[in-house]
Amino acid sequence: MKKLDFIKALANQLSMGQDVTGKFLDGAISLISSELKKGEEINITWFGVFKVSNRAARNGINPKTKEAIKIPASKSPAFKAWKTFKEAIK
Repeated sequence: MKKLDFIKALANQLSMGQDVTGKFLDGAISLISSELKKGEEINITWFGVFKVSNRAARNGINPKTKEAIKIPASKSPAFKAWKTFKEAIK
């Protein structure tokens, strides 16, 4: 499902306009992004937890040249679903 399809389905489910629903979704995504950027976790009860995963620096191999390379440390967004949410989609 693409973003526009999601907005249409959510707007229909909530009996709201697609423009308002789209703004709500954009606002939610923006808020999640800004909180993660500050290092905060977002815990949505019965759904899951958004957090930042810190990846350590490590050695790797360039697949084209087979040379050893150093991969720098990085941060990555992560989501862990609650058990109740996982069970709901089985």
